[in-house]
Amino acid sequence: MNTSSAETAAPTGRHETVRGHWTAADLSLIAVFAALVAAFSLLPGVPLGAGVPITLQTLAVMLTGIILGPSRGAAAVALFLAAGLAGLPIFSGFSGGLGVLAGPSAGYLLAFVPAAFAVGLLSRAVLRRTRRARFPLLFAAAMAASFIFVHPMGIAGLMINAKLEFPAALVADMAFWPGDVLKNLLAAAVGVSVFTAFPRLAAPRRG
Repeated sequence: MNTSSAETAAPTGRHETVRGHWTAADLSLIAVFAALVAAFSLLPGVPLGAGVPITLQTLAVMLTGIILGPSRGAAAVALFLAAGLAGLPIFSGFSGGLGVLAGPSAGYLLAFVPAAFAVGLLSRAVLRRTRRARFPLLFAAAMAASFIFVHPMGIAGLMINAKLEFPAALVADMAFWPGDVLKNLLAAAVGVSVFTAFPRLAAPRRG
């Protein structure tokens, strides 16, 4: 009986260990969404006076976190960021390399990873608790991630690299707010559509 019990328990333990790791499908999704963020970054932006253009990068970042969840979403955005900092011209304006960290957009770029993790964490909480109110709650999750990470870190970057005082940096950052509302609405809508079409993506999982 003891041997039988041990044999029964062992596969369960192995199964739980495997579930805690990323599969080949997970790694593929991370790579695909890193490429998606890069593609959205390369679309022409609208230049602003502070030197930071309005782009679709944040839409891709929020969508990545919403669909992939916290760990995989952050990993996908980190992969995009690492590739750009390594020199690939995948940032806005076909720029790349460590030099972007001295530019006015540095704070926004560095905020993308924690923002993707935060919106992924919040979206998973939404998916576990409701089906009817997913759209407004996913939108709220994206807005929270934007105003907890993206905008504060963006303002800090403008103050450090563009030498702006806080009031001027805040005013420059406020130019992005209307666009972020629209992009977060779109990210939430696409997220709901994806989860409706592929409900397994919304299933509870580790990471």
